[in-house]
Amino acid sequence: MKYNVKKYFSLLLVSLLIMMSIITQPLSAQAAESLDLNAESAILVDGETGKVLYAKNADQALPPASMTKMMTEYLVLEAINNGDISWDTTTQISDYPFSISANPLFSGIGLTQNKDYTVRELYEAMAVFSDNATTIALAELIAGSETEFVKLMNQKAEEMGLPEYKFVNSSGLDNESLGDNRPEGTEPNGSNLLSAKSAALLAYHLVNDFEEALEISSKTKVEFEGYTVENLNWMLPHEATFLKAFHYEGMDGLKTGNTELAGYTFTGTAKRDGKRLISVVMKTSSKEERFQETKKLLDYGFNQFENQELFSAGYQVEGESAIPVAKGKEDTVDVSIKEGISIPVKPEDAEAYSIKYNIDKDKLNADGKLTAPIEKGEKIGTAELVFDGETNYGYIFSDSNKTVDLVADDAVEKSNWFMLTLQSIGDFFANLFTTAVDWVKGLFS
Repeated sequence: MKYNVKKYFSLLLVSLLIMMSIITQPLSAQAAESLDLNAESAILVDGETGKVLYAKNADQALPPASMTKMMTEYLVLEAINNGDISWDTTTQISDYPFSISANPLFSGIGLTQNKDYTVRELYEAMAVFSDNATTIALAELIAGSETEFVKLMNQKAEEMGLPEYKFVNSSGLDNESLGDNRPEGTEPNGSNLLSAKSAALLAYHLVNDFEEALEISSKTKVEFEGYTVENLNWMLPHEATFLKAFHYEGMDGLKTGNTELAGYTFTGTAKRDGKRLISVVMKTSSKEERFQETKKLLDYGFNQFENQELFSAGYQVEGESAIPVAKGKEDTVDVSIKEGISIPVKPEDAEAYSIKYNIDKDKLNADGKLTAPIEKGEKIGTAELVFDGETNYGYIFSDSNKTVDLVADDAVEKSNWFMLTLQSIGDFFANLFTTAVDWVKGLFS
């Protein structure tokens, strides 16, 4: 029997390619499917550095529903921190929040008028049970009216650098639901707006500026008005059997949300082995789905990323460590990064990071040199972390890359007047010679 070698070699090659496809396709498909999120927009952020680990339509402004209350929580905690109010400060319920409380459509906690409520009671009802009426009552306590409180919300959003936002009320309800009680100057059908990136940045400030926020948001239940109310965050360790399937290890916050316009939203945060992640999903289709999609995000962050010190303090870019110096006893000065750079990275991406120097232009003369004297440790500029891989989501802050100070490794004293004079004379004759050479060249060109 004769064999066609070329034919069988071709068949063997095709077979090998098919086998490789079968072996590798499930892995790549699994990686893609792991973040095939059923959410209009989403983001995952490292809770310490602010590095964005994943983003999907994260700049799209959408109604956040009760995730709005994170800003109300921040302003309440700030007022406590500033001494304007305390946890024990009491207030009574005005007609506006009482009408919201009495409306069964808002499924809140029934409030009583002509009764003193402490800030702690109202805050816990807001943060744990997402109660709208207690949120409005706190807004009125702090600013005198919800109208004035909304101004504070937008001012704080600008101060925080939230990229996309609009606050029209303190609770996250649509203004249409508030009727004539809507804050003055806001549209009758207006709605709060946040992008996933803005919600994550707000959450970042909340959990990093005020530890109390997580102490309360991690409570699975609180007592209020003689009733026990359950936390709407199903990813906490609830006792109810049907909720145990949603429990996520390390989860301790932060805020759920739901309106017809917003769908089901959730800003979550969890901490494992010292690493905190913050996630946001917006416009999912059900209570269950918002937690299922959050689990995908958090699993991706905890399983795929690890904190690494990419560059240690004192690191120098090869070939760029010496900066020329004018009027100094030394002609150059070595520079290096003042502190190490540690961020969460995928191990396979670590080699794709590099450092780029950005020398402060105000420190350079017309010739591009630093001018002596220079102190040891003096800031010369910044060192920027650059990623040369396929996908770089940057940071949640306005600057898209991590930067650290670039400093002088040694001091450079200013040269004495005699040496400066000699140097000036030398520069004069050097320039004169160069001019003469150029003149001669011009004659024969």
